[in-house]
Amino acid sequence: MLRSLLGVLSLSAFAHSRSVPRSTTITSSTPLGTAQGILDTSGATRYAVRYATAERWQESVVATNWQLPNDFTDPGALPLQCPQLDADDSTFSEDCLSILLYVPPRTPGPAAGNLNTLVWIHGGSFDSGSATGTGLDGSNLAVATNAIVAVLQYRLGALALLAPNGPPNLSVLDTMNAIKFLGQVLPSFGGTASAITLAGQSSGAGMIRTLLATPSAQSLFKSAILQSDPMDYGFLSTATQTILQDNFNSQLPCAATNTSCLSSLSVNTILSAYSNTNSAATSLAPSTGLGEPIRPVLDGTLVTSRLDSTAPFPATSKPLLLTTVLNDAGPTIYNVLFPGTSPVPADFFAPTVEETLGDERAQTVVDSSYYPIDPNGDEDARVPLQLLGTDYIWRCAVWTFAREWVGNGATGLAWVGVFEVGATYPDNEDIPYCLEEGVVCHEDDIEIVFGTVPSPTAAQAALTLEIQTRYRAFLENADPNVPGLATWSPATTDDVNALPLGGNATAVDVGACTPSFWGDAVQYDYQFYDI
Repeated sequence: MLRSLLGVLSLSAFAHSRSVPRSTTITSSTPLGTAQGILDTSGATRYAVRYATAERWQESVVATNWQLPNDFTDPGALPLQCPQLDADDSTFSEDCLSILLYVPPRTPGPAAGNLNTLVWIHGGSFDSGSATGTGLDGSNLAVATNAIVAVLQYRLGALALLAPNGPPNLSVLDTMNAIKFLGQVLPSFGGTASAITLAGQSSGAGMIRTLLATPSAQSLFKSAILQSDPMDYGFLSTATQTILQDNFNSQLPCAATNTSCLSSLSVNTILSAYSNTNSAATSLAPSTGLGEPIRPVLDGTLVTSRLDSTAPFPATSKPLLLTTVLNDAGPTIYNVLFPGTSPVPADFFAPTVEETLGDERAQTVVDSSYYPIDPNGDEDARVPLQLLGTDYIWRCAVWTFAREWVGNGATGLAWVGVFEVGATYPDNEDIPYCLEEGVVCHEDDIEIVFGTVPSPTAAQAALTLEIQTRYRAFLENADPNVPGLATWSPATTDDVNALPLGGNATAVDVGACTPSFWGDAVQYDYQFYDI
C-alpha cells in the first residue's frame, strides 16, 4: 500500500491567467524567424514558443520556424497545457509542445553571448503538470543566475507513453526535441547549445535520469540537477509496459492498427481509458506502483541503461546535483494513506510495512533500529512511516544512485543535498502535517529554487539566495561551491557528504541510508522486481 501510493503528486495546473499583462514587447531575430517577447518587471524577457509539432501517438518533429504556441497572436499569452486528467478541457490541447523562455537583461559586448541555459522539466507523475505550474515563472531565477531559463512542456500520460501501435517513449523524444530546438535559437538570446544544464523535480527529475540513460541525448546537455526523483521505482521493463499497453488498448473502441479510428478518438475518451489503466496498474504488474505507474521504458533502443545499482553505469563526465527534501513522503502518509489529524495507532506500523514491502523485506525493516516504534505504545504510526517512505522511495535511493554515479564506471562528480527549509507548495496547503514548523514536504523546494515564494520568511529568502547562488556557480563552473557559503563536498563511494540546505543542522544524519541497509539488506523495488 505504501509503495503503491507514494509519489502521487502533481503540480497545480495554472498559477496565473492565460495572458499576463506586460508593459513592453521585445523582438529578437532568430534563425527561425522573429521572436516576440514581453519584458518582465524583474528585467527578464519572457518568450513563448512552439518547439515542435506531433501527430497523435507519433514522434514529434522539431519546429522549423518561430511560432507562438497554439496559433496565438498575443506574445503575452501562455501556452495551453498538455491533455491530462482533472483539468478543464479549455486549458489543454494536443498542440502543447511549447517552451517558456526567460532571458535575463544582457550587457552589450563580448560576454553577451556567453550565457548558460537552465532547462526546467516539470514534475507531475508523467501525466500532469505544465510549464505554467505554480511557482515556475523563471524570471527571478534567470536574473539571479544570469542564465537563460527555459521551462518546457512534453506530452503526458497515454498520449506520451501508451501509443497503441507506436514507440513507448514519446515524451522522452519530445524533451530531446525541445533541447534541440533551443540549441538552434539560444545564440540569438546570448546563449549557446554547448552550455545547457537540465533541472527538474519529481518525475521531471526522472525524465532527466531517463535522458542520462539515453545515448543519443548525451550531446544535448552538459550537466543536470535532479530534485526529489523517486528513484526506487526504476524504469518500466518492456514486459511490464506491454502488459499496461495491452490493457490500455483493450479500453479503446479501436483496433491498435486502425490509425483512422485512433485519430478520430476524442481526448476525453483517451483520458478515460488512461484513467482505467492507471488505476489498475499495480494489480496488473506490482512493480509499477501508483506513484508513477506509467513512466519511461527501458526499451533497449532509445533508453539503454538501467542507471540503478543492478548494472554498471555508462561512463560519463556529466556533473550532477542530487537533492531531496526532509519529508518527501509527508503528503502521501498524512494525506493519501492516513488523512486527517487523528494519530494512527502504533500497531498499524508493521502491517502497513508488510503490505508495502512483502514479508521478508518488511521483517528486516521492522526489526531494524531505523524506524523505532512500540507496537503496544501510544505513538503515532505515521511518524516512522513518513521517515520510512522518504528513505525508501527518495532519499536512500538517491544516495545509492550518487554512490554508483561516482564509482561504477562514471567519471562525473555528484553533489548531494537535503532541503531542510522549504515553502509550502499549494498542493500541500490543506495538509496539516505539511504546515508544521520544520516540515518540508514533497514540492516545497520548487518556489525556493525559482524565487517565487509569496512573502518569504527570512529563512526562505536566505535559502533562495543560497540555492540560486549555488545553481549559478554550478551552471558556470560545474561546481556548486561559492566563497562565503559552507563547503559542499562531492559524493564518494563511501560517503555522499549530504549537505543540509537551510535549517540549523551542520550535517545530514545518514540513518538508514547507509549502504548496508537500503539496497543491500532491504532491496529497492527495481531490485526486488528485477525491473
